[in-house]
Amino acid sequence: MLQHLSISNFALIDSIELSFGPGLNVITGETGAGKSIIVDAFLTLLGEQSSPDMVRSADGKAVIEGSFSIAKHKTISGYLRKHELESEDLPNELLLRREISARGSSRSFVNDIPATKNIVRGLGLLLVDFHGQHDHQSLLRPELHLGVLDGIANLAPALADYRAAFNNLKTLAQRLRELISQEKDLREKEAFRRFQLSEIDAIAPEEDEVTKLEAELALRENAEFLHGASRRLAGLLYDKEGSARDTLLQADQVLSELKDIDPSFGEYQTECQSAIVIVEEIARIAQSYNANIEFQPERLEEIRQRLMELQTLRKKYGTMNEVLHYWKQLKRELELTDNFEAEIESFKADFERKREQVGVLADGLSRQRAKAARGFESAIVEKLKKLGIAHSQFQVRMERHAIEARNGDNDDAALDSAAMLQGRLYRAGNSGIDAVEFHISTNPGMDLRPLAKTASGGEISRVMLALKSLLAQSDRLPMLVFDEIDTGISGRIAQKVGVAMKQLACSHQLIAITHLPQIAALADVHVAVEKRTTRKRSAVEARVLNLEERLREIARLLSGETITEASIESARELMRVG
Repeated sequence: MLQHLSISNFALIDSIELSFGPGLNVITGETGAGKSIIVDAFLTLLGEQSSPDMVRSADGKAVIEGSFSIAKHKTISGYLRKHELESEDLPNELLLRREISARGSSRSFVNDIPATKNIVRGLGLLLVDFHGQHDHQSLLRPELHLGVLDGIANLAPALADYRAAFNNLKTLAQRLRELISQEKDLREKEAFRRFQLSEIDAIAPEEDEVTKLEAELALRENAEFLHGASRRLAGLLYDKEGSARDTLLQADQVLSELKDIDPSFGEYQTECQSAIVIVEEIARIAQSYNANIEFQPERLEEIRQRLMELQTLRKKYGTMNEVLHYWKQLKRELELTDNFEAEIESFKADFERKREQVGVLADGLSRQRAKAARGFESAIVEKLKKLGIAHSQFQVRMERHAIEARNGDNDDAALDSAAMLQGRLYRAGNSGIDAVEFHISTNPGMDLRPLAKTASGGEISRVMLALKSLLAQSDRLPMLVFDEIDTGISGRIAQKVGVAMKQLACSHQLIAITHLPQIAALADVHVAVEKRTTRKRSAVEARVLNLEERLREIARLLSGETITEASIESARELMRVG
């Protein structure tokens, strides 16, 4: 609920402070007084587009502030929590502020926290249902009638189940298309890929094979040198006369003699004996290595041939890691090609089962809508009777559009997401398989015709009000704004419209901009707007009226500028009736 609205330096407004209350809040004023400016400021606060032209003084900025009570509105509280915009100090209140610079910049704040325009606009959609002078024209659009009927029928849970299944169906349809396209691509390239697979299969590379072969090749290509070198090493260390071992044995003998005279040589003798052991071990290894060297020219040729084969694969397919990866990929893809037909048939079966499930859920929605439509039709007729359309007929017409077998004229997307019901395919959408359009007759003897082709402006306003009244219990928006939707009605009908708005205000806060005294007389809060003009400038002013001021304002609406005793008495009577 809007509690307070502050507007400064905006268009023709210097400064306005307005307080609103629950129930019916009415704003009146002469044509051109500036009522629409207040509406524009309010919509700008809720995230609508701003312009530097909106700033009244070129060296300042326009500021619009609004405070709302959001107690018991969990959806709004959840939205604020999601975007980290809650107020810890005032958890049940919401503060919005919009600042517009004369240079063109604009900033929005939620509970004094900077917020993007999109976040504020989303918040506005949760706060306010706005109906301008021409917004009732949306009722003339048949594509919106289904949503109205679903609101009356309270179909949110059933719609959620249907939409989950329908979205799953669309996902399956997309996946099936991808599979069919993938199969076609695989079939086209199958022969070439089978050739590639046979080529790699024939060579059958192994992981790290090149590294191992190159190491072995290096050894075998140097076998003769390694054989001679290892034999020379063994001779120098052990086998030949005067080898390193013989020399060390002689040194050990000398060290032993020295140690007998000077014990300090004992340490060096120990080191010499260790050297003898090391030399013997190296010599043993050299002898063993020499004995095991094989001269196999045929193995050398095998290695060279194998490396050439692997090099051929590397030239065609990249590194050996890439060759091995591609080899596995070819096996998978060709295996998939071999099994694709069976896989697609299995997928199609799943898809048809899901299509039938969507059809069953859509049919359930249709039945609930048909049941709700009967009561809805009667309720609209009763509401319209109270609003001065005594002999109306109202009908909700529901249709389904069947889709024939696929041919060149069909919409593939529609066919892919079609629902199956009793063996037939029906065009399906996010809300089911029904197309809904309201038909009406407002005069005796007149055939029922589409709403867009029948009702006058005044009648459309009353139909919209009747719909809003019926939707009030299921509508979670806390606030409704009506901007002169009463255009085209007057007198006795205006009184009936006012009573309907008053009743609607029992469950919602209503702000209505009106020129009808019959509606203004029913207000819980009455705001008067006027434009004052001096030689230098014009300024829009607005204030909440007290009881006596309300009486005179309603009298002015009745009689014009000249307020008479008769108009005062008539105004008093209207207020008494209200």
